[in-house]
Amino acid sequence: MSKLENSSLSVLVVGAGGREHSIIHHCLKSPYLKKMIAAPGNAGIEESIPCFPISVSDLGSLVLLAKNQNIDFVIVGPEVPLCLGLADALAAEGIPCYGPKAVGAAFEASKSLTNEFLDKYKIPTAKSTTFTELKPALAYLDQQDFPVVIKADGLAAGKGVMITEDLGEAQSTIKSMLSGDSFGESGKTVVIEECLSGPEISIMLMVSGKDFVQLPFSQDHKRVGEGDTGKNTGGMGAYAPASLVDKKMQEKIHQTIIKPTLEGFISEGIDYRGTLYIGVMLTATGPQVLEFNVRFGDPETQVLLPLFKSDPLKVMYQCATAGLIPDKVIFNNSYSMVVVLAAGGYPDEYAKGDPISIPKIDSKESTWILHAGTKKDPRGQLITNGGRVLGVTASGTTLLEASKRVYKACHQISFKDVYFRKDIGHQELE
Repeated sequence: MSKLENSSLSVLVVGAGGREHSIIHHCLKSPYLKKMIAAPGNAGIEESIPCFPISVSDLGSLVLLAKNQNIDFVIVGPEVPLCLGLADALAAEGIPCYGPKAVGAAFEASKSLTNEFLDKYKIPTAKSTTFTELKPALAYLDQQDFPVVIKADGLAAGKGVMITEDLGEAQSTIKSMLSGDSFGESGKTVVIEECLSGPEISIMLMVSGKDFVQLPFSQDHKRVGEGDTGKNTGGMGAYAPASLVDKKMQEKIHQTIIKPTLEGFISEGIDYRGTLYIGVMLTATGPQVLEFNVRFGDPETQVLLPLFKSDPLKVMYQCATAGLIPDKVIFNNSYSMVVVLAAGGYPDEYAKGDPISIPKIDSKESTWILHAGTKKDPRGQLITNGGRVLGVTASGTTLLEASKRVYKACHQISFKDVYFRKDIGHQELE
């Protein structure tokens, strides 16, 4: 389909989390949408569109579904199918995909590959060394100052980054990873990095080859505990725009990180089509890259899409088909916040199957309940089915207004041992 016209797109969204529910929620408003389906979806998504119970890693079945349903465009939410080559498989069938091909997705599949790229193109990042064997890794640790960061090289659902405070903790972490006990094959190569300090910022670029749109800066709260303490999670909440980055810092980030990254992709022959998520630490010596992800962040997507004044479905399709016109993508002046309601015990062991009670939310309050780890039991009762169960999102003219709306809704939702952080956005609201 070369020209985008009203009611012209049949769309498949791949994924099952809050990110995908948010994408669907906002794209359903698009005048360009003819029909939309999801695979596998979740209990919240299936209330809006048909869902097909296909695993995100079953590329053959996903491509067959797209063909059988006459899909014109596929939006891929999670990283796993991208790293496995779903965009490549769809391209072979002539179906445009929002999400990079495997050569681009490899930057999330391997942290060591990303570090090599950053070093090659002189993009500021932490000093790091990669190991596959225990003895040299332990010898290297003996020479380090603490804390140090230890990363599983492969995909680990956002949980493969450990900040170790002393030698003993670092040694046990390394042993657990390299043995395969912690993250299976993903941890059998480890990256040991210096520990950077400062506020962390999420940068989302919607990329179409050499053209791109930068979304407003956002901040994710990855630690499970209030005050940014405890274990890393897939994200306990986020807000946008984040005002921690002034104009001078924005220009420095563009010149030292964004520009050389995209120029490096072109130099490497990577025609990148999709979201590039750059995690950045604002250190005392300047901004430094923490990681590359190759898809929209979760939960950042939930706060970024409400800020679109332009049609996000149209922008994603233009990215995938080399039709992006960056100057025409417009954002509104509001603020947005999401708070994740998690099962008790997350990110460690947690229960599934507990009934969920969700009140009717007044749409005038600019508040949405987005499903992540949910499903319905045989009786139709909504139950928990994951660690991050729901995401409550709200918008407002100020961050404080968005926060008040979010937490008002959070306190009305209940399931056994529900847990959520009460301090999302604390760096800007204190």
